[in-house]
Amino acid sequence: MHGALAMFLALSANMASMSENDTTSTRGPVCSVRETPDFGDVDLVELAPDPSPADFTSARRLAEAVAQERLGESMLLSWYDRDRDFESPQHAGECHLDSAVPGYVDYGLYHGARLEVDIENGRFVFFYLPLEL
Repeated sequence: MHGALAMFLALSANMASMSENDTTSTRGPVCSVRETPDFGDVDLVELAPDPSPADFTSARRLAEAVAQERLGESMLLSWYDRDRDFESPQHAGECHLDSAVPGYVDYGLYHGARLEVDIENGRFVFFYLPLEL
């Protein structure tokens, strides 16, 4: 029994020293965060409708109409609802806590968004990808 315990302690000590010297340990962030987003291929449509959308569902209907007009058939990649402080994909911002680039923005851009619909200065933001048939 003492031999197994000694082996376990030696292995634990070895692993601890390796993780102290390992610069790629899991202590840091596991995802890279861009300093500035690249909106080069993204059309931005800013809307300030009157009357103001009552809720997320109303805002999404407006954004989908814009996406249909600009892109034809498309897919909603990511979005943000400031009223509820909710984003999709959910938890996309976890890697972006100290970043100037919100997670939903980085996700949309990284996944090929070609249209951003911003309603009321960021109250509702939608990123769309055109579907090519």
